[in-house]
Amino acid sequence: MFTFLALAPHPPLIIPEIGGNRLTDVAQTVAGMEEMAKDLVASGPELIVFLTPHGNVFSDCISCLGFPALYGDFSRFGYKNLKYNKLNDLAFIKEIEKKATSQDVNFIIIDEKIADNNRLNSELDHGILVPLHYLQKAGLKEEVPIVPISIGLLSSLTLYEFGSIIRDVAEKLAIKVAILASGDMSHRLIDDGPYSFHPDGAKFDNFIKTALASQDVASIVNISPMLRENAGECAYPSIVIMLGCLDAYNFTSNIYSYEGPLGVGYLTAGFKKENKAPSYLNAYKAELAEEIKNQKERESLPVKWARLVIENYIKNGVKPDITEDLQTLKNEKGATFVTLKKHGELRGCIGTILPAYASLADELANNAISAASQDPRFAPVTVKELSELTYSVDILSVPEKCTLADLNPNEYGVIVTKGKRRGLLLPMLEGVDTVEQQLAIALDKAGIAFNEDYEIERFKVVRYY
Repeated sequence: MFTFLALAPHPPLIIPEIGGNRLTDVAQTVAGMEEMAKDLVASGPELIVFLTPHGNVFSDCISCLGFPALYGDFSRFGYKNLKYNKLNDLAFIKEIEKKATSQDVNFIIIDEKIADNNRLNSELDHGILVPLHYLQKAGLKEEVPIVPISIGLLSSLTLYEFGSIIRDVAEKLAIKVAILASGDMSHRLIDDGPYSFHPDGAKFDNFIKTALASQDVASIVNISPMLRENAGECAYPSIVIMLGCLDAYNFTSNIYSYEGPLGVGYLTAGFKKENKAPSYLNAYKAELAEEIKNQKERESLPVKWARLVIENYIKNGVKPDITEDLQTLKNEKGATFVTLKKHGELRGCIGTILPAYASLADELANNAISAASQDPRFAPVTVKELSELTYSVDILSVPEKCTLADLNPNEYGVIVTKGKRRGLLLPMLEGVDTVEQQLAIALDKAGIAFNEDYEIERFKVVRYY
């Protein structure tokens, strides 16, 4: 069972030994953290699960430190004497791993061998240490273990589902668990902050604060990705996992404090689980399944063929024979990109700049298989994921040389080339609204510096769904 859930900011500045005289700049946050810590400790947890955005964060999985004894300090901030030692709960972590595997949620336990072989951080980060400092100050018992989980850059639905996994494990083991979701809000509240000012910074913070106060889970899970991006925040994944812990329950919330005096929003809040309620996760999945079903009923011929190829290849390891209604694809030729998405997030994208096969059917089939199994950014698609995927196909025109003035990210894709280095970006991508953004991403993909002498080409696409 959950005794208490909390959202806490993590600026080292609010540690008295570090902040010193500057504590007056964040007085509201200090007071809010003290009150939150007091309530959490008073709830009597036997285990505290920390959710941090500053540990070992991966694009395709959630991770957790798997050392029996945990250590962290503030040496990175010049205060090595501020040391913290806590016990881990490996049995709880193992149950999470088992449950996550059964639900096809990628979760890894980082033991000493994995950490050493991959040069990963094996210590507690400040996303955990700052709130832990306040919990210990509030009287947290030394023998209460913690579980240090690092968020993953996954879809909102996957993060939310992972929270429900933590809930199920806590209920199965009948342990009194507290959840501490660590994260700062927008980093773009003022020009003097860590990032340049953006008006969406305050908008994001107000949106999240209001939604948490009113227990509006749906609005948070379905927040605009652009609003998040523009805000420059690090709290959102922790918040969504925490809310997933409360799935199928009503809950009450208490906003202890919010301020942003240094250009970063600091929100401190507490939550208590109440009576049973309908599962938002189940409703969300049912709605998603219906949406995917409707998409399949109206999908284009190129997308239908790409989907059939992927489904057959993932299930059986071979390409299927092309069906009668798709034969026209064998009479055409063209370069293509096949894009897969899962819960609205990119799951794979591979393509060709110029035609590489004898027909469009072969081009689509080979690129579809590559997108599902060979995109280096993602693990290969599994059979369990097939029912959650959506597809799109881009058929490219022949690239033509151009200048910067000839580009338009809503009309043309771009190719940048310097020697053997080449980067491509498709047009009509969410969040890519200017030529400068489009070019910067393409150059970064190619490993080409902006001031190098590179060649630019543009191309048009016909996008199929």
